[in-house]
Amino acid sequence: MAKNKKKKKQQSLYWQQFMLTAGLVLLTMALLGVAFYAVSYNYTVNENRSEMRERANLVGHLSRDYLRNEAQSAGQKEDLRSLAGVAAQMSDVDFLICNEQGHVILTSDERLVGHVVTLPEKIVTAVATEGGYEGRSTVGVYASRQFVVGVPVTDNGGHLVGIVLAVMDASELTEMWRSFIGLFFMTSMIILVISFMATSFLSARQIRPIREMVRATRAYGSGEFDVRIPAEGMSEEFEELATSFNAMADSLAETERQRRDFIANVSHELKTPMTTIAGYTDGILDGTIPPNKEKQYLQIISDESRRLSRLVRRMLDISQIQSQEMKHEEFDLCESMRLALLSMEQQILKRGLDVDAEIPDDSVMVEGDNDLITQVVYNLLENATKFATPKSALYLGLSVNGEKAVVTVRNEGHTIPAEEIPLLFERFHKTDKSRSVDKDGYGLGLYVVKTILAQHKESITVTSENGLTTFSFTMQMAHYTNPTV
Repeated sequence: MAKNKKKKKQQSLYWQQFMLTAGLVLLTMALLGVAFYAVSYNYTVNENRSEMRERANLVGHLSRDYLRNEAQSAGQKEDLRSLAGVAAQMSDVDFLICNEQGHVILTSDERLVGHVVTLPEKIVTAVATEGGYEGRSTVGVYASRQFVVGVPVTDNGGHLVGIVLAVMDASELTEMWRSFIGLFFMTSMIILVISFMATSFLSARQIRPIREMVRATRAYGSGEFDVRIPAEGMSEEFEELATSFNAMADSLAETERQRRDFIANVSHELKTPMTTIAGYTDGILDGTIPPNKEKQYLQIISDESRRLSRLVRRMLDISQIQSQEMKHEEFDLCESMRLALLSMEQQILKRGLDVDAEIPDDSVMVEGDNDLITQVVYNLLENATKFATPKSALYLGLSVNGEKAVVTVRNEGHTIPAEEIPLLFERFHKTDKSRSVDKDGYGLGLYVVKTILAQHKESITVTSENGLTTFSFTMQMAHYTNPTV
């Protein structure tokens, strides 16, 4: 049921986008249809009324003499009817010629011949007082409302002598607009179907990468970090998102690899002293180790316990360094280097190393955390001392290069293979896989160096050629100003 619910949610996203696009298309078509209908309808009606007015004025001009004379001959009446009939055939408009009281004298509409017709009072009044009438009316004789235009007929003195009414059947115009509406709806349906199909295709295409990401996220949640999202064929935005998503997956995969390596290394580092401690302790307890050698093996147990304690303490130090807030202060890097060198004095003398220190007498002020940077210099000196050839030279130097101060630590010893250099700063990494040369080391010193410098957003480089191994890292100078500005 949960699966169906999730599927329903996915479909709802698709249908929301589909219905939104479809609704916009429908609304656009409706607004365009109404606007076009209103504009074209009003234009057509106005054109017809203008034509009806012109025809009515023409018929009024022709019937002026007829209406002005009180005694009209039958011939004149028939001639006027013929003229009105011709005008009606030319424009599909019927004409009603009336006297000033609104009584129809003659008409071109054969349906009204023989009927006594009198115009409604409002039409007569409008023509007499307002100079004309336009509107829809039954004229008191038609079964349905007609388009009606009435014009006055006046004598030379401007006195009203009659009224000419132009009448057009409104159903003809209505039929035309019904045909238009049918054509509009048919065209609209075709456009809507095409739009819906295109919207459906685009919506499905846009939803596809989201579903791919959901599938990949579920895989990551179950620990499968080898799933990637294909970025080809997507829009620019989704392609960028898929690329970022795949980069995140690569980072997660690398983090998972480091986590597994870390657990394996920690297990190995802890297992060795614990096995030694447990083995010798059991040997003493069960009498396997003779009493005269118990002190010797108790010393080994003590040394391994201290080594185990140092390992745990170093791991806690790393955790603290990664979580603590880094201080931003100005300090003398020269003083920090001298302090670290003094701390290493006993180990340097023990290996008989000749120290070559090039530290400026004047202060070199840099920005960062003084304690952490001192730890970096100490760890690099400790690493260099440990792997230096006895009675060889150990170099510690400081130089200034523009906005950066560069600290260099160099020793003489075995050349580090090129493929090992990128791995030096990983946790628990040792160049000697047998771990016999560096038995007391944990492979964490250089990892601490990298962690601290990363917090300071500084870089460190390593070179090893012909027995000379050099570590160099940078520090930001305090109040540096570009001399070229």
